[in-house]
Amino acid sequence: MSANVTEIETRAGAHLPLADLELSCEARTDWTQAEVTTLFDLPFNDLLFGAQWIHRQVFDPNAVQVSTLLSIKTGACPEDCAYCPQSIRYDTGVEVEELMSIAQVRDAALTAKEAGATRFCLGAAYRGPKDQQVEQIGEMIREVRSLGLETCATAGLLTGRQAAMLADAGLDYYNHNLDTSESFYSEIISTRRYEDRLKTLEHVRAAGIKVCCGGILGMGETRDDRVELLHALATLPTQPESVPINQLVPIAGTPLENSAPVDGIEFVRTVAVARILMPQAHVRLSAGRTDFSDELQTLCFAAGANSIFYGDKLLTTGNPDTAADQVLFGRLGLKPEPAKTPDVS
Repeated sequence: MSANVTEIETRAGAHLPLADLELSCEARTDWTQAEVTTLFDLPFNDLLFGAQWIHRQVFDPNAVQVSTLLSIKTGACPEDCAYCPQSIRYDTGVEVEELMSIAQVRDAALTAKEAGATRFCLGAAYRGPKDQQVEQIGEMIREVRSLGLETCATAGLLTGRQAAMLADAGLDYYNHNLDTSESFYSEIISTRRYEDRLKTLEHVRAAGIKVCCGGILGMGETRDDRVELLHALATLPTQPESVPINQLVPIAGTPLENSAPVDGIEFVRTVAVARILMPQAHVRLSAGRTDFSDELQTLCFAAGANSIFYGDKLLTTGNPDTAADQVLFGRLGLKPEPAKTPDVS
């Protein structure tokens, strides 16, 4: 479904200064950076109106997909990502933990399911795993899927063979964020290239796994960098099915420990632009929600966010507890999106 601005104005009696753009509920991968800039520069109410209109054509506006993230292997990562407390290069107090057992993962997944999560995400701090480690993660994926949960994994760079191994295990989603714009990337990471990330996404797609890919705001980037990031995501050959928008959580001991947060309205703008650019994707509020007021989260939902991480911890950083999220959902009349039970045959 698509509609030009004149049609939307006629239907809703609203003014949207988007005369040269088309709002479409179908994914399009030919966005220009100039168009993305135009969206970011819209008056706030006009931007939210466009995002909300698209959101309602594709999704239930009062349903939120709920995921839980578990760190299955913690710390000792050799990379130098400036935001990450799990890098071996920084003294952040994170204790190194080897790969969890399948029984431990199963117990955590059951707890998450009982709390209302429908997708369970496995996070391992590797630059890139070895094949044997991928085999172990594959067994965890099979176990989690047997519980009726969707599965997601993030374990760094993958080869084509490793992506195929995870696909054979039944993995539904693989998370590999671009983090920021290609222009700003070298300011944040020097141990891998932007092209390395894109190559992993190609391997994941070729294996038939859905892509979860987003970025982090508040690392010192400019709006132009945020424009470039969202443009890169929206113009991938196939848009991501899940787009996490993270707010940096500054961790003592990392190079970004003194970073100031992005303005809340700018964060909401980013969510809204992501919704317009990638109408079929779940746009997820990820790290940083502990510092968001209920009102800011509400604006994000109004701007088209329809996924969150549930539970009191995201890998090694804090997250609002489940009870707080349930209270906010009740106040807003939101409900968890129904589970898409995976085919475990």
